Amino acid sequence: MIKKYLFYLLRWQMSTPILAVVLWLFRGYNGIIATIVANLIGGIIFFWVDKYIFRNKNIFTMWETRADIECEDCHKKCVGYRLVKTDNYDRSNDNNPQFRCPDCSAAKTEALRKRGVKI
Repeated sequence: MIKKYLFYLLRWQMSTPILAVVLWLFRGYNGIIATIVANLIGGIIFFWVDKYIFRNKNIFTMWETRADIECEDCHKKCVGYRLVKTDNYDRSNDNNPQFRCPDCSAAKTEALRKRGVKI
């Protein structure tokens, strides 16, 4: 979420000089008309930027952690991890989630990378 928020803050900073130039170009007009035109131009440009920032695709890899699990692979009792969602992998509706110890989770993550999952 923080990455998305930082992109959004950067987008707001990018809009300032663009809107300032439009207001400067329309300085001879009524202030309200200049502001409306500046906001329309900003909307035309930044609609696409906002659409990218808030797209449904997951920018981040989402993991789930659970205490006191039995590792799916080695059956060790420990804190367990599972990959839930990335751009091209989604197990968010998994009825039988598989948790793994840190070592087995790392091995599973590497196997998924080799299969083309972006982690």
